[in-house]
Amino acid sequence: MSSIRLGSCLCGAVKFEVRGKMRSVVNCHCSLCRRWHGHFGAYTGALLENFTLLEQRGLRWYAVPSGKAERGFCGECGSSLFFRKKEEGTDAIGICAGTLDKPTGLTTKRHEFVADMGDYYELDDALEKWPRGVRVTEV
Repeated sequence: MSSIRLGSCLCGAVKFEVRGKMRSVVNCHCSLCRRWHGHFGAYTGALLENFTLLEQRGLRWYAVPSGKAERGFCGECGSSLFFRKKEEGTDAIGICAGTLDKPTGLTTKRHEFVADMGDYYELDDALEKWPRGVRVTEV
């Protein structure tokens, strides 16, 4: 598997490249992710030093209500793309796994914030299930 991965929004107004290691996919079931994605969010992550925006004309950022993080999306097609903490010294970015071109070479590691998950679905897989969690990375 190549250590270079490409990704984009639906319309191509945001394109990116990741070189090197990426975190396994984590499914976040918090109410913010469910509202942002329309269901739970599946995120991988990368160090910022390995992440490059190749096209960013559509990129917009939405500050989450706490003001401690923001979500990146395409202002042209509406695709959900990124999650990043706004704390000083943050060196990683969360990337919506579905925005990556195949083959990703990634696997899903766990579910997080299952204590907050929607009441319209069940988790019946063998993945770890954390009542809470950390939303960005452990790259």
